[in-house]
Amino acid sequence: MGNTTSNVNNNTEESTDLGAVLRNGREILLQGFNWESHKYDWWRNLEKKVPDIAKSGFTSVWLPPATHSFSPEGYLPQNLYSLNSAYGSEQLLKALLQKLKQYKVRAMADIVINHRIGTTQGHGGMYNRYDGIPLAWNEHAVTSCTGGLGNKSTGDNFNGVPNIDHSQHFVRKDIIGWLKWLRNVGFQDFRFDFARGYSAKYVKEYIEEAKPIFSVGECWDSCNYNGYGLDYNQDSHRQRIINWIDATGQLSTAFDFTTKGILQEAVKGQFWRLRDPQGKPPGVVGWWPSRAVTFIDNHDTGSTQAHWPFPSNHIMEGYAYILTHPGIPTVFYDHFYDWGDSMHEQIAKLVNIRKRQDIHSRSSLRILESQTNLYSAMIGDKVCMKIGDGSWCPTGREWTLATSGHRYAVWQKQ
Repeated sequence: MGNTTSNVNNNTEESTDLGAVLRNGREILLQGFNWESHKYDWWRNLEKKVPDIAKSGFTSVWLPPATHSFSPEGYLPQNLYSLNSAYGSEQLLKALLQKLKQYKVRAMADIVINHRIGTTQGHGGMYNRYDGIPLAWNEHAVTSCTGGLGNKSTGDNFNGVPNIDHSQHFVRKDIIGWLKWLRNVGFQDFRFDFARGYSAKYVKEYIEEAKPIFSVGECWDSCNYNGYGLDYNQDSHRQRIINWIDATGQLSTAFDFTTKGILQEAVKGQFWRLRDPQGKPPGVVGWWPSRAVTFIDNHDTGSTQAHWPFPSNHIMEGYAYILTHPGIPTVFYDHFYDWGDSMHEQIAKLVNIRKRQDIHSRSSLRILESQTNLYSAMIGDKVCMKIGDGSWCPTGREWTLATSGHRYAVWQKQ
């Protein structure tokens, strides 16, 4: 296919060229759920919102785990081939996937393959066998560190449940078969859950074999903190995420947890954090923007779990940053649909400016101000923005205000 970008942005035509969407760099993602969504007839709820999701400019919607799970949220999978979950029946899921396809929005499957709940007791009296369901693995599919007879884990352990041993050929073969099946069901993109739990070389193999159009991994570990709070320098944190992306053969993107950690401190009046010593953004987006998926909150950090929440009175400053900047921005369901019409409208306006001004993952960025109460930047040569309560505006009559709100403003050149 060469370096063509025709027919890759915002459509559902299958592409054999794994890199096309990444090269194009014009993705805008919506996380389509929160931690409580399983209580609310979710597939049906989302289906009603598809026209608005498409109109708002999102290219892909990350859906919660669609397969049978021990826990209603979907993150303790058991029977991978059952599409009946707490989010709704297989029939309702397929109706949602069909609607997304009709509106040319891709569906992203949440791929939970670090661990799997056993059905029967095996070695050592542990529930580490999978008798009676598809992919009826034995104890050799489970890592030795989590009670199985497989090899030691190639990553961090997810404690308390059997962790899958991806070093076993039969396990990988079965997982690839399942991923291809999900692609046939109508999922085009993948999000890899708990990607720290197994080697990224397996993610590379899974992407090469199942050929999702777009992939993103969750490599979440703690930022660097000192006795006074967050360190200014988070280079080792972003380097770990970059190493993971590299080990996938550069085929996957990764959530930019570094940017989230820094941005949510910066908005409290520490905007000097948003420029690294080289004058670049301090997160993954500063080093490898075409692989950095930026976000403000997700079902773990925010929602009712609130493990690491973005300050709620600064959410729009956060979106003014990620939706005007390089990288691949993600909007969280709660902010777009649950926090009122005004926020929905403000976020939609920022998405619209991004699309209209053709800001993409590799757009050039010049940071103009980065002080205590003010951050301003120029993106490409047609967009300027500021956040914080310091006053700032671009000089020159050619600039007009494109949108503004509490502590943020965006200008464009006519």
